[in-house]
Amino acid sequence: MIFALDATASREPTWDQARRLHGELFSAALHNQTLAIQLCYYRGLSEFNASHWLTQPAALLDQMSSVSCQPGATQIGRVIHHALNTHSASLPVRAVVLVGDACEEPAAALASLAGQCAIKQMPLFLFQEGYDAQTQKIFERLAQLSHGAYAPFDASSAEQLRALLAAVGRFAQGGIQALRQSNTQGDQALLCQLEKTP
Repeated sequence: MIFALDATASREPTWDQARRLHGELFSAALHNQTLAIQLCYYRGLSEFNASHWLTQPAALLDQMSSVSCQPGATQIGRVIHHALNTHSASLPVRAVVLVGDACEEPAAALASLAGQCAIKQMPLFLFQEGYDAQTQKIFERLAQLSHGAYAPFDASSAEQLRALLAAVGRFAQGGIQALRQSNTQGDQALLCQLEKTP
């Protein structure tokens, strides 16, 4: 699973809080699972970083500890390109999670990439911080086209987000069937979205 973060300046006011939440999300995704996660983030003038594949929350938190926000445009297309290029038969990327608050890229180009994700059975799970309506529209479309899911969040919905990300982790390991066999609220919420996609 690829876990990508928007570390541009717009997230700086809530970054410390968000970083703590991200750590909890990693723990939720890896809890009782043998799942490898690659942490990616973008910031500044075209800076994009991808970690090694990691299986321990502590290692992911170590990677996060040195990340700070820098002014720059979003690079969602670059995240998706990276995921598409990383995916292979021997190393399948079963899910791409993106946490961000904005989208400053052409929607049509991103939609084309999301369609490629669907072909490779690599759904996008987009978690939006804040309430920007245009970003929500784009994120929802990318989730739909890739056969993934979308969810908004803020500081008050941290518990819901933890549950949803844990569900994404289960999906990455066992697919739809793993969610159908679970009775947790997060798994059922994610399953509901996934079964609505074409």
